[in-house]
Amino acid sequence: MCHVIVTCRSMLWTLLSIVAAFGELIAFMSTDWLVGFPRTPDAVFSPHGATTAGEAYRPTLGIYGRCIKLPHLHRGILCGPYAVHFGEIASGFWQATSIFLAAGILLLCAVAFISVFTMCFQSIMKKSIFNVCGLLQGIAGLFLILGLMLYPAGWGSDKVQLYCGPDAAPYRAGLCSMGWAFYTAMGGTVLTFICAVFSAQAEIATSSDKVQEEIEEGKSLICLL
Repeated sequence: MCHVIVTCRSMLWTLLSIVAAFGELIAFMSTDWLVGFPRTPDAVFSPHGATTAGEAYRPTLGIYGRCIKLPHLHRGILCGPYAVHFGEIASGFWQATSIFLAAGILLLCAVAFISVFTMCFQSIMKKSIFNVCGLLQGIAGLFLILGLMLYPAGWGSDKVQLYCGPDAAPYRAGLCSMGWAFYTAMGGTVLTFICAVFSAQAEIATSSDKVQEEIEEGKSLICLL
């Protein structure tokens, strides 16, 4: 018989797990990792920096995508992937970043999917599903940290220097500033570890004595604070 068990702690863990997975996925797909210096479509470099004329805009560069304004494009900014194939990603460091982030996001999405069903199934192969998911979130967090640590090492690539100027170098962004996607990825990583730790509390809440009493009374829907 399936007992649907809902507690504040288990529900909060489920919601946070979904938010962490969704946040990391959106950040990975975004082009707003680096925000370039203000320029016009025909901006050039001079000894004193970039020269611009007319209406300026700030291009953005992601791990595999970018947003730019072309000289012949008068309506809005063109966004899309600059790397059609994996080997076209700006640098080897960013390729490694892509692998680690993708692995972490895959685990987080799997946990987010499983977490929805923890209301009805609290164990798998006689092991707490919360503990298993918490372990997976911990592993995902390590993948995400590795990816974020390797990401700034790729700032010395030719692609980044086109957006951030010739002073861009590993762990030095030059004329660029960090976009919201980078901070979202960092926040998602912190939230991932919080979820990994909080999964133990969710497991405790769904296996408490009060829950067992409700089950023994024959209730199939159990809602507790």
